[in-house]
Amino acid sequence: MSSNTIRQKQQRQPESTGQFIRSVAKVTGGTLLGLTMLSSAIVAGGLVGLAVSFRNLPDVRVLRGYTPSETTHIYDIKGKLLASIHGEANREVVPLDKISPQLKRAVIAIEDSYFYAHNGVNVGAVARASVANFSTGRTVEGGSTVTMQLVKNLFLSPKRAFSRKIAESVLALRIEQIFKKDQILELYLNQVYWGHNNYGVQTAAQSYFGKSAANLDLAEASMMAGLIQSPEALSPFVDLKSAKKRQREVLHRMAELGWITPQEEEAARKQSLKLGKITSFQKSDMPYVSNAVVQELTKKFGRDAVLKGGMRIQTTIDSKLQRLAEDTARNWIGRLNNMGVYADQMAIVSVDPRTHFVKAMVGGVDSSKSEYNRATQALRQPGSAFKPFVYYAALASGKYAADSTVYDSPVGYPDGYEMYYPQNYDRTFGGAMPLRRALEMSRNVPAVKLGQEIGLNKVVEIARSIGVKSPIDPVISLPLGSVDLTPMEMAGAYATFASNGWYSETTLIAQVSDSSGNVLLDNTPKPRLVLDPWAAASLNDVLQGVVSRGTGTAAQIGRPTAGKTGTTSSERDIWFVGYVPQLATAVWVGNDNYTQLGQGATGGGFVAPIWREFMSQALQDVPVEKFRPASDFDRP
Repeated sequence: MSSNTIRQKQQRQPESTGQFIRSVAKVTGGTLLGLTMLSSAIVAGGLVGLAVSFRNLPDVRVLRGYTPSETTHIYDIKGKLLASIHGEANREVVPLDKISPQLKRAVIAIEDSYFYAHNGVNVGAVARASVANFSTGRTVEGGSTVTMQLVKNLFLSPKRAFSRKIAESVLALRIEQIFKKDQILELYLNQVYWGHNNYGVQTAAQSYFGKSAANLDLAEASMMAGLIQSPEALSPFVDLKSAKKRQREVLHRMAELGWITPQEEEAARKQSLKLGKITSFQKSDMPYVSNAVVQELTKKFGRDAVLKGGMRIQTTIDSKLQRLAEDTARNWIGRLNNMGVYADQMAIVSVDPRTHFVKAMVGGVDSSKSEYNRATQALRQPGSAFKPFVYYAALASGKYAADSTVYDSPVGYPDGYEMYYPQNYDRTFGGAMPLRRALEMSRNVPAVKLGQEIGLNKVVEIARSIGVKSPIDPVISLPLGSVDLTPMEMAGAYATFASNGWYSETTLIAQVSDSSGNVLLDNTPKPRLVLDPWAAASLNDVLQGVVSRGTGTAAQIGRPTAGKTGTTSSERDIWFVGYVPQLATAVWVGNDNYTQLGQGATGGGFVAPIWREFMSQALQDVPVEKFRPASDFDRP
């Protein structure tokens, strides 16, 4: 049955106001004087209320541009839903033609069966309610039309008073002058509260029956319509017996109006319903991702727009890799403790060097215990994992190649009122050696010497060009990682090495659109060449040596791999950051309180195996690809 059919069936109301008052007098046994006084009081009060209302009530024309708050949905790169977030209202707006005809009929039948016949106020219903409430001394009957209910939800407080009813009536009449009936019904169905923090028909249908509002059948629609009267008390999740009883009332009213047949009523009453589940309060399955997305977008659009704007956010995350990274962190933290490395936290970040899209991001071992995101918020010293920034600067200067000689010999530099004497991890010196070998074995002294020769400000400049935004002081020990960076910054920077110097802004967000499909943000990669290709390719070659025969041999995965270990002198932070041409991953291990991890805790010994296990699985279906050799590019 269409809306037009409902309109045709809704004839003139069966009795006039005068007829109704006479019938009330008969029922209550009131005298003509009492009835006259009642009528006079209603009229007088109404006139006073109307006078005030017309002067102070809001302008209903604002509804022409009204956009109700909507739930924002976050998806992975392939369109899988990761999280739904909202403010106080969990809502997804749908047009009227995307709502089941059965539900539209059921709602009108039980809430306002003369909806298409009145002009916003059902005089007979209001009069009946007024007399009923007057005779009992309390509010026992509403008499509100769908239009009046919409007014109450949008403009007025829920306080029950005669003056509010007058205001409702005035605004309802105004709305009916401006909007068509179907527009009003669409607003109402998307605005009304259905229980369990579901606002609007779409989220309610998904919660109660696990389906779209467009697909509700008669049995489901009649139960949903019955909830409007008292959503929480009548919820089938709370009291199925009461929900079924109310459903029967709705079906009976629909049959009474002739909108369904007795056979349809009986079939719907007997139909077994498959309930969904309460979804509006569920947390994200990937809180580190969803929280980081909200933080990033809040800076750009504001918190209200993110929580209430009905955004459709496509992240760059690959759910499969994300799950793998989460499992890796959770499983390995216990294994490390059993191996004598007393760490309580781990962060893993994977970035695609071709796009700088973040494919996986784990900010901690257990998000249920701590949602602090160590991947994006924790500033930790990278130790020797910072050395590639220095070695790239040396290669890009044109003064060095991979096989150039550097000297691992004692040296001292003035540092304020003292002298700074860099030392190697094993407290020995290796003398003259190829630059390649110095980085493969992570010798400290050559890195410090190169930093001084090339200039630490140049090193800082290079770090900035590939996405490092954290504060960096050009102190003498900077080449050894005496700076605080995030795992996200390290993964993004190494991804730029992997791409031979092509850089895009590292991001978790691919695209954002509104609920109508209008694109609000498009992060299609816009790569630009920020590093010298020859120097980057030479660095990639040297860092492959770190994995094949240096400190990172535990990271070998049977394909060309580059990377660097990181261990701080205080043994508080251990790292491995490595990559293949298609994926760069940073793994950090440490304690939130900065306590030592244990004697002998190194990135090569304990973090490289974690990286190897994750990457071996992450790259199972990814073709083996070699790095481009430096000979493909012109030397600076």
